[in-house]
Amino acid sequence: MRWVRPLEALKKTVWSGVVLAAVAGCSGQKAAPAAPPPREVEVVTLAPHEVRDTGEYLGSLLSRQSLTVLPQVAGYIRNIHVRPGQQVEAGAALVEVDAREETAALDSAQAQLSSSQVNLELSRRTLARTEALHKEGLASAQELEAGRAQVQAAEAASRSSAAQVAQRQVQLQYHVVRAPFAGTVGDVVIRQGDFVSATTPLTSVAQSDVLEVSVAVPSTRARSLKPDTALEVLDAQGKVLLTSSIFFVAPQADPRTQLVEVKAAFRNTGGLRPSELVRARIVYSVRDALQIPALAVVRQSGQPFALVVKEKDGKTVVERRPITLGALGDMAYVVEKGLSAGDLVAVSSMQALRDGMPVKVKVHGTPRATVDSGSGVKLSTVAAPAVGSSR
Repeated sequence: MRWVRPLEALKKTVWSGVVLAAVAGCSGQKAAPAAPPPREVEVVTLAPHEVRDTGEYLGSLLSRQSLTVLPQVAGYIRNIHVRPGQQVEAGAALVEVDAREETAALDSAQAQLSSSQVNLELSRRTLARTEALHKEGLASAQELEAGRAQVQAAEAASRSSAAQVAQRQVQLQYHVVRAPFAGTVGDVVIRQGDFVSATTPLTSVAQSDVLEVSVAVPSTRARSLKPDTALEVLDAQGKVLLTSSIFFVAPQADPRTQLVEVKAAFRNTGGLRPSELVRARIVYSVRDALQIPALAVVRQSGQPFALVVKEKDGKTVVERRPITLGALGDMAYVVEKGLSAGDLVAVSSMQALRDGMPVKVKVHGTPRATVDSGSGVKLSTVAAPAVGSSR
């Protein structure tokens, strides 16, 4: 019986503590924790911008005037008048082939022409005397006819000799290989003293002022091409070097690759070279459309969403809105459905935002999306308008 009182006393102490805590809570001495402030978010204002449907391919540069120089005669190389990379005019001497044998043949033909001309002159004088004697009855008709035949034979021999001389002169010109047009000399693959024939390459001449770019595109994309479709030549960083228009679309596709050849010509102001491989971009179409930065797109089960900041019941909240995306540019997607011009789209704190969550738009230093010429989005720091204000 001695242990009952302490136990009862302990129970009374515990119950009295509970009652005191309850009374203190009801009296309002300890306040409930306050709600967190709205999260600040950065937004972009959507507006229509120019969007280009493009395709990038590997193109090959071709010179509209480029050829390999071959000799038209056989012989030893006597002189080389040019060096690789030299600019030459049309008709400039490139290589000289030994022409001593041809020169001797020309001298022989000219001597034979002189002899035939002397014989022709003698035959004409003889015919003149025979005609005078025939009038006086001192020469027969047969002698007259023989004199006329000799003149005709001498004239034919003279014409033949003249033709031989002209042929030798033309043949002699072939021993000096000349540039067919103005351009740049390529590598000179022969040396002085080499023996060459009509099939031996000497060098090359290329005209690089006007070049063609040849691109093979899929047949499905080639159907939408027009003669005035823009084609851009890019450098290694994607910067546009030259712009031109397509002038040729092959009437048929390659049976092996099912690709269609497309060509555009341009004046070479970028220091490009024939046979060089370059990046080429074809602009299939141009239109105005909304674009959303890639970082502003959230996905759930494959469905893309945008977090639109709007006014609702007097509060600024986030609305998760499903959207349909088009092509991806450098830093932005084309928006096909789901958004309208003027919508404010959140671009920060994407993982922390929830549908219907109150937010506060950053006013100072808020990035706004602007579109550059490459269909990408770049951020420039401007003040964001208040939600619901007119633009």
